[in-house]
Amino acid sequence: MTTENKRKKIFSQLRKDLVSGTWVLFSTKRSKRPDFSVKEKKKKIYKEDIEKCPFCKDNVQEQEKDVLIYAKNNGDWSLKVFPNKFPALSSEYKDVNIREHGPFEVMDGVGYHEVLVTEDHRKDIADLKILQIAEILDAYQERYIALMNKKHIKYISIFKNYGHSAGASIDHPHSQVIAMPIVDPDVFRSLAGSEKFFSSHNECVHCVMIDREQESKKRLLFENDEFIVICPFVSRVSFEMRIYPKKHLSYFERITDNQKIKLAEAMKFCLSKLKKNLKDPSYNMFLHTSPCNGQDYNHYHWHFEIFPKTNTWAGLELSTGIEVCSIIPEQAAEILKK
Repeated sequence: MTTENKRKKIFSQLRKDLVSGTWVLFSTKRSKRPDFSVKEKKKKIYKEDIEKCPFCKDNVQEQEKDVLIYAKNNGDWSLKVFPNKFPALSSEYKDVNIREHGPFEVMDGVGYHEVLVTEDHRKDIADLKILQIAEILDAYQERYIALMNKKHIKYISIFKNYGHSAGASIDHPHSQVIAMPIVDPDVFRSLAGSEKFFSSHNECVHCVMIDREQESKKRLLFENDEFIVICPFVSRVSFEMRIYPKKHLSYFERITDNQKIKLAEAMKFCLSKLKKNLKDPSYNMFLHTSPCNGQDYNHYHWHFEIFPKTNTWAGLELSTGIEVCSIIPEQAAEILKK
C-alpha cells in the first residue's frame, strides 16, 4: 500500500472555520462503515395518531389565538401560526428588568414564542410542492416583520426540528418562531467573525466561501438563479448543508416573492436528499440572519443551516469543544447528490 493510499484510508484532518475561527476534526477512522440511518424507529402513522394530534385540523381550536392563517379556496386552512402553549419566552412581561444577582446579571424572559403548523400530518417539507414550501417561507417573513419592531426584541430565531432525537415533541410537521431580547450567541459569534473578516479584507466572508465552492464544485450540491446549497468545508456535523443567497443579502425579512420560490426549490432539494439518501434522519434546520436591534449588519450574509442528527457529543467533544465528523464534506456531497 502506498503512503498516499494509506493516508486516504486512515484519514484525519483538522479544519479551521473561516468565520468563527474554531476547529473541527474530521476522522473517518472513527467509523469504519458508517450507518447514517436514523437510530430511532419511525413509527407508522395511524388514523388514531391523527385523531389525537394537537396540531391536526379538528384539534387546533380557534381559542389558540391564531396570529396568522392561510386559507384555501374551500375555506380550510393550509397553514396557521399560533402562540406556543409552553413558551420559552413570555409576552406577559412588560420589561426586561435587568438586575444583579450577586456577581451575575439577570433579566426577565421577555419575548414571543410561536408555532407554525401546516395542514397535512403525513407531509413534511420534503414531501410538499414548491409553492407550499414558498407559503411557509412567506409565513416566516410575515411573522418576522410583525415581531421585529416589538419592544425589547433584538433577534428572531426561526427553526424546525424534525424527529424526536432532534427535539420534536410532536410528530405533526411544524416550525417555531422565537423573538428574544438578546442576540442568539451562535449568531453573535458568526456576526463577530463576519465583521472581523470584512474589516480585514473589505469583502463578505460568506461571499468568499460561495465563490470558492462554485469554483471547486467538490462540495456544491445545488444551485439556481438565486440560491446555492453546499456542504461547508468546515462542516460541524456529517452531512451539514447550508443554503445561501447567491447575492450578498444581509436581512432575511427583505426576501422577495421570486426569491421565496427559488429558496423553496433549494430547501426541497436538501430535505428530499436527506430523506432518500440518508434513510430519513432527524434534523434541525434554522435561519441565521442579521439581528433586528437597529444596528448595521451589511457585512453579514443570511442563510439557512441544516444539521442532520448524525453526530453524538461524547467525552472528546464535551471536554475540548472540538466537534468531530466521521465523514468529510467532499464525501458527504457525493453521497447526497446520488
